[in-house]
Amino acid sequence: MFYKVGHRGTRGLMPENTIPAMIKGITSGANTVEFDIHITKDGQVVVYHDASFNPVYTTMPDGSEITSREQYTFYKMDYSRIREFVIGEKAYPAFPQQQRLKSYAPLLSEMIDAVEAYTQAHHLPAVTYLLEIKSSEETDGKEQPAPEEYINKLMAVKQLNPLGNRLIVQSFDVRPLQVIHHQYPNIILGYLSEDKTMSLDQQLSLLGISPAFYNPYYQFLTPEILAACHEKKIQVIPWTVQDIVDMKKLKEMGVDGIISDYPDRFKDAGV
Repeated sequence: MFYKVGHRGTRGLMPENTIPAMIKGITSGANTVEFDIHITKDGQVVVYHDASFNPVYTTMPDGSEITSREQYTFYKMDYSRIREFVIGEKAYPAFPQQQRLKSYAPLLSEMIDAVEAYTQAHHLPAVTYLLEIKSSEETDGKEQPAPEEYINKLMAVKQLNPLGNRLIVQSFDVRPLQVIHHQYPNIILGYLSEDKTMSLDQQLSLLGISPAFYNPYYQFLTPEILAACHEKKIQVIPWTVQDIVDMKKLKEMGVDGIISDYPDRFKDAGV
């Protein structure tokens, strides 16, 4: 399988990490949707990129601007309050093709239910979920619980259970990947990287386990790194690739998938 991944659903075309973005990604050419998660104050798993609301594309429930982000950190908010904030009504200058609509940050459970229902109703192939855990040692207790509690909250989402190999959990933070490896060994893991200072072997040594996927920033990926990964039976899905020419080059290099904000470009790239 070649992983054609819609980044944050399809950020180039729809408000990111919303249910409409996931559906648009699937209908635009993605067979995999990528998204980010956080844990709320009341222990629920919400889909959003940052640890707090980003005022670039999110507004207050009444439509006014967000003036101070810190007070709207998800780990300090119950989900019922989070859901009231509006995503997608503001124009996003970096993504001029993005459709403007009124949406919200969904629960992970709700998002999976919606995607599964859509693909089944429209007789589409089942989708793979590339789930990114957002965490760091510096923000433990401030923006998320410690890794073990974080993973237990995540794995309590019952919609994950039937996905099997259609679920890949990735992170830049080695700690949650280590917890999953030891406590939930059947979960497929991906190690995210944007590090040019450490070699592949150094990074994998830091992780301490052999992940199924090594997913680097695409400009840092070389044929040598790709070959070394494949020799170790590790698949490689670089991010975030927007240009059709770059997509073609990476496909020819032999990557196992491509992550893009524009899955509608995969077809023209021959992906």
